[in-house]
Amino acid sequence: MVEWFLALTPVMQALLGTCFTWLLTALGASVVFFFKSINRKAMDAMLGGAAGVMIAASFWSLLAPAIEMAEEAGGIPWIPALIGFLSGGAFLWVIDKILPHLHPGFPTQEAEGVKTSWQRSVLLVLAITLHNIPEGLAVGVAFGAAAAGHPAASIGAAIALAIGIGIQNFPEGAAVSVPLRREGLSRYKSFMYGQFSGMVEPIAGVLGALAVIYMQPLLPYALSFAAGAMIYVVAEELIPESQAEKHSDIATIGVMVGFAIMMTLDVALG
Repeated sequence: MVEWFLALTPVMQALLGTCFTWLLTALGASVVFFFKSINRKAMDAMLGGAAGVMIAASFWSLLAPAIEMAEEAGGIPWIPALIGFLSGGAFLWVIDKILPHLHPGFPTQEAEGVKTSWQRSVLLVLAITLHNIPEGLAVGVAFGAAAAGHPAASIGAAIALAIGIGIQNFPEGAAVSVPLRREGLSRYKSFMYGQFSGMVEPIAGVLGALAVIYMQPLLPYALSFAAGAMIYVVAEELIPESQAEKHSDIATIGVMVGFAIMMTLDVALG
């Protein structure tokens, strides 16, 4: 099985890796078939864990290899990392201002992005879909970087990143489906909306892999771009949402555990 996966093209590896992360989103959304609500403390711990995974992945899987690649190329190591990182955050900031979306627990009139008459359920799905764009992009770029043969990027590190992103996608799927169920949608519709939020990851993953394969000089910038986009999501949405109900200790412990899990995966497999 491992040999078969390694023999695939980087684009196919990225596609399968992001399909795995999409599957974990669907598994998280499937809790709606068993529960109409989730204990808020448990959800805050999971959201904190998701934030910790993304913070660790941003450094260990993306920024550190980007800096090493730039150094190997004979350039100033921090420049691609700085430019890419800030560009990734700026990209998410622009998307955040344009794409209509609504965070769970907020009234419809507090939807962000351009004004629209879209249904509340669609706005809730788009909020989590926004999270998943940089996650899919990061996995795709990681597989593309591994294929480029740089010592700083390995197939093991890309697999570790896909596993870590998949783990943190579980609570994100539940964060969509369960609120929709509470608002009166059927279990099936709530599940479908929840898993749909992860559908963007395979698309972003394939685009990320293709970009770095055909534009290898941009690799350090692409890795840093994905890192910046993920940190933007963590700082702007995941951590504030996990702290909204004042369960700060539980959410913070979740961040620490999530970071430790992703760091261990990356170091062990990378």
